[in-house]
Amino acid sequence: MAAVEARIKLNGKHFEISVDLDEALKVKDGKGNVGSALLSNNIFYDLKKGTVVSKMDLESAFNTTDIYEVAKTIMTKGEVQKTQEFRSEERENKIRQVIALLLKNASDQHGKPYTEERIRNAIHEAHFSFDNRPAEEQMPLLFEKLKEVIPIKIERRRIKLKIPARFTGQVYGLLKDGKESEEWLANGDLQVVIGIPPSMLIDFYDKLNKIAHGAVQAEDIKI
Repeated sequence: MAAVEARIKLNGKHFEISVDLDEALKVKDGKGNVGSALLSNNIFYDLKKGTVVSKMDLESAFNTTDIYEVAKTIMTKGEVQKTQEFRSEERENKIRQVIALLLKNASDQHGKPYTEERIRNAIHEAHFSFDNRPAEEQMPLLFEKLKEVIPIKIERRRIKLKIPARFTGQVYGLLKDGKESEEWLANGDLQVVIGIPPSMLIDFYDKLNKIAHGAVQAEDIKI
């Protein structure tokens, strides 16, 4: 259990609480228990100094003086501090996810798979920097960087999609990495051709259908 601060600034004032890091992050994701996450008995202007927030300021900022309701708002809408150990572990987990996705889809010029050690060495050579984006978004960027230092290729399925006009704005962001061509039709619909690794298709279609509710027409294109 790591005790950290969670804080938020409202109406020009700071509000801070002490929380259990793991449980507070669960609360932030809508899955945790506020009572288990909260480690302080009050809401503070400054947790380290122990200056307790007045009921008037709580009511003004949160429309309640209930400590659990206030704490929930701070955890869900404010900042939960992360320890360096947690951030390092979080970053390594993200790196492993991206590498695993790449290993699943990539091969050398002879069609043979790479080892994780070789890919990690190539990442170091390419000076690639990972960030907090989903692994599916970072993998294509990593692939492009790795092409500069090792012979590497990714099998892709080519798909033609016809997206109804009312969903194009919401769907467009999903297409940016694999998009090969696009055509705006007279009725406002969008027709695109994308290339996508086979292992990412199910996740891609899941995201597409959550937005468009099955209204997108998809057709495989033989390469």
